[in-house]
Amino acid sequence: MTLIPDVALADNTSQRLPCVVILDGSSSMAEGGAIDALNEGLRLLESDLKADDVARQRVRILVLRIGAPNDVQVVTDWVDAIDFEAPEIEANGTTPLGLGVHRALEEIEAEKERYRDNGIPYNRPWLFILTDGEPTDLGWERAAAECRAAEEAGRVSVFGVGVGDAGLDKLARFSTRQPLRLKGLAFREFFLWLSRSARVGSQAAPSDAIQMAPPSDWAVVPGRS
Repeated sequence: MTLIPDVALADNTSQRLPCVVILDGSSSMAEGGAIDALNEGLRLLESDLKADDVARQRVRILVLRIGAPNDVQVVTDWVDAIDFEAPEIEANGTTPLGLGVHRALEEIEAEKERYRDNGIPYNRPWLFILTDGEPTDLGWERAAAECRAAEEAGRVSVFGVGVGDAGLDKLARFSTRQPLRLKGLAFREFFLWLSRSARVGSQAAPSDAIQMAPPSDWAVVPGRS
């Protein structure tokens, strides 16, 4: 379901928690069943958010896919969780991560402007980056610096997640916090953690710091096997 953002905001003036998810749709994600596990996780995210009476009204989701043929594709435009339908991500192409992050930051600022225009309070936006590789686009370093600066200025909270053999060193340049590595193909566990964190966050005041649960179910803990 595609809704015109301003109409959706006029109909529902509840406080919002905006959440952008950047998903790696490069060809390598087709290996080992990763893309299938990712899509299964997205379906769990949909059902779990919709099961919460507050989160489904307050959590706003935008899903971007990076890869061929369009480099950056909006697979789910801004939508309240109650209207969110899990997209089916395909694996094809390379990993233009810088382009994806730059687009995400633009989308976040435009969405916040819509909130202000409609008198809607909001929590600090979340940006999740899931990738199994390294940036392949020229100039990705500028996007990484832009993203880190936005986080340092309090405009967004950024969470990097490496899948498989993803290069975490480059992913770390997009955020002030260290990226984590997904435990195997634990996409279901990751998206359930994201949903449960968003459930809690959707009830926090805009000025509150949101306490997210430890990612122990889906992340590799450094120093442990």
